[in-house]
Amino acid sequence: EVEYTGGDGPVDAVYRAGDAGWVVQVTPATSFSGTLSVMVGVDMEGKCTGVSIVATGETSGLGSNASKPAFKDQFIGKSGTLAVSKDAVTSCSAATPGDFTEIEDSSTVLGLSGTYELPYGTLVWASDDSLAACLVPTDGSKPLTKVVLLSLSSGNQTTAISQAKGQEEGFEIYDVRACATGVVWTEANILDGTWRIYSAALSNGELGTAALAEEGGADWETPTLAASSGYAFWQVLPKKDGSASKEASRLMRARFGSSDTEEAYASKGRMCTPPYATGDSVVITPRAAASSSRYQLTRINAQSASVVDSLVLPSSMKPLEAGYGDTGFMFSFEAIYNFGEGIANLGTYIPASTVQPDTDAEGNASYSLVPWFRHGVTPTAPPAWCGGWIIAKDSYNVCGFSPESKQYFLLEVKSGAPSFGDYLASTGSVKRVVTYSNIDNTTLQGESQQYCCVRVWEPV
Repeated sequence: EVEYTGGDGPVDAVYRAGDAGWVVQVTPATSFSGTLSVMVGVDMEGKCTGVSIVATGETSGLGSNASKPAFKDQFIGKSGTLAVSKDAVTSCSAATPGDFTEIEDSSTVLGLSGTYELPYGTLVWASDDSLAACLVPTDGSKPLTKVVLLSLSSGNQTTAISQAKGQEEGFEIYDVRACATGVVWTEANILDGTWRIYSAALSNGELGTAALAEEGGADWETPTLAASSGYAFWQVLPKKDGSASKEASRLMRARFGSSDTEEAYASKGRMCTPPYATGDSVVITPRAAASSSRYQLTRINAQSASVVDSLVLPSSMKPLEAGYGDTGFMFSFEAIYNFGEGIANLGTYIPASTVQPDTDAEGNASYSLVPWFRHGVTPTAPPAWCGGWIIAKDSYNVCGFSPESKQYFLLEVKSGAPSFGDYLASTGSVKRVVTYSNIDNTTLQGESQQYCCVRVWEPV
């Protein structure tokens, strides 16, 4: 038996079967009568090699028929791993639009509803449609940063956290995420590699009392964050070369402003991407069950911490970004693979039509049965959806794509933006798109301008 930390409730145990693969013991959450225990063989490619029902109390002639070869053998050779043919993928980017047509006036699709200025060097994240969390550099050396909350409707800027709670101990605010109900942030001491996670609830624009959720040392990566539906989330990974390198990765959560924490998900080995808030859930990329070489996109309901959808990627494919939108999971690769058929190239992949989070009658993953869209540039930000359009960061502009109508548009970039242009701050399915760029410009009159320009766009 091998240690299993995949977080799937029905899995009781996993046994290594030499070089042939694994045997997984499963007890479904419900059965008609008594306990139903099933052993499933899985080969090194993730395909089912056999099913054996070892304990059942099902009705003779009805549920007990599941023990017959006619039922069990239908699963042999099946796999939940994503398989996409080249013909099923349509690609487009600003440089290579293919058969997509550009909408030259983007304001007919997304209109600019707000433009706001923050200090130069500000970083921005928009987890929902109400506000954006901004990590703002200060004018001095202590503190280095502060947290400002930007209202996406009014443009009001509120300094929520003026300095780290551990300022006098050498800590600085390192990262932050927020939603309508609360804020979660990381404080780090870069001299000794220690970190702390804090959260606080938001009510009527006022930040409540901060609560320490967790702290860690140099054997662990500084956690990455997400905020959704009343909960703070943080992902803790062991450092590759630290004494904890063999430990499991953990997605932790706590209600905003509470020190009562719980493990929402655990994964053997290091998870591949940060967590991403998307509506009422969070997306992570742990290792797939009983596999050290496959990553599983996993959507977790923020309030119940239950898995509501998952998608296993082909062996050795490592996503750089991930998310969940109108049609299902989204992911991106910064590498080109010599396998994987339709998803072998670098870029961002999004289902072009809605995927149901289950399997078809033949046991194939639904994600393998729909057409896909590929945004064919090196990814630098997770994608989003707004107003029925895929929103993605291109080489310079933030763009919108419609695989259905074969159209795309480019959001204009402010003069003085850096060489990579605008950055996309929004994730998931949103009603407002937030972009930003740090402007360094000299006007015709010789006036120097340095500021962070945050812009909010809404469907027309």
